[in-house]
Amino acid sequence: MSREVSRKLLVFIGVAALALLTVALAPAAHAQVRAECRSVPSKILGHPVKYCAFLPPSYDANTAAKFPVLYYLHGLGGNEQLLLRAGGMNILQDLVDQKKIGEFIVIAPDGGRSFYINSKDGKVHYEDFFMREFLPAMESRYRIKPGRANRGITGMSMGGYGALRFGFKYANEFGSVSAHSPALTDKLPEVEITDEQAERISTEVGGTFGDPIDRGFWQRQNPFTIVKSMPRPTDLAIYFDCGTDDDFGFYKGAQEFHDLLVAKKIPHEFHLYPGGHDWDYFSRHFPASLAFHSHAFDQANAATK
Repeated sequence: MSREVSRKLLVFIGVAALALLTVALAPAAHAQVRAECRSVPSKILGHPVKYCAFLPPSYDANTAAKFPVLYYLHGLGGNEQLLLRAGGMNILQDLVDQKKIGEFIVIAPDGGRSFYINSKDGKVHYEDFFMREFLPAMESRYRIKPGRANRGITGMSMGGYGALRFGFKYANEFGSVSAHSPALTDKLPEVEITDEQAERISTEVGGTFGDPIDRGFWQRQNPFTIVKSMPRPTDLAIYFDCGTDDDFGFYKGAQEFHDLLVAKKIPHEFHLYPGGHDWDYFSRHFPASLAFHSHAFDQANAATK
């Protein structure tokens, strides 16, 4: 073997050894929030329902661990992939990395245009599906800690309406609830609407509240009505906010809902912030409700130790 060949061989061996040493000393891959999107069958609805689950960084590595769960309800026109497509998963990852929230599972079902209720026309029993089929299916499939203290619910707009409604109506099932820009109003306004406006409303919500809207049915589903009928304050942890420039005027309903909770002596956290009714507003304040639920989960689990 010539001297030149020997020199090149030694250089190659040296570079290879350095590369192996670099790999050996490199830090372990950074654990990430992982999303999986699937569907769950439903006898109540008569068709599968899609959902996306966001699993915390240690979910796959620590197969013995169980985690709290936060159910996220999207707004009108959205679906189960909204958080995935709009950057919600990045928000989750950043908050975990910055240790501003603990690890918990987030699950987002497709709610269609249901407002998460059993529709007036009897065609869509979404509330029954969610409580009787979806929650048990998710908490069987994923490693979720048992008990209401480990179960929270949140949402935006239509999903905020649904989250508050579920949270108060089923306060024995949820330990924490939050909402951004919830579609709230104490009473439907008494106004005349054109045929065009009526058609648009029908297109948006179908027969959910009746077609035309049945005011009595609408009022019975209203979170205001549920809270007014509560016999005593609840220990449910409650957070909600709304933009002062909300395009639909939901800041008025949010303020009225805050006033009602104050009158009922129900502890809660409420904020009005600058902003409209859009993802920009939601993305700025979603971290606050995630931190709120994380704190509620931490408090609940600390109390059981």
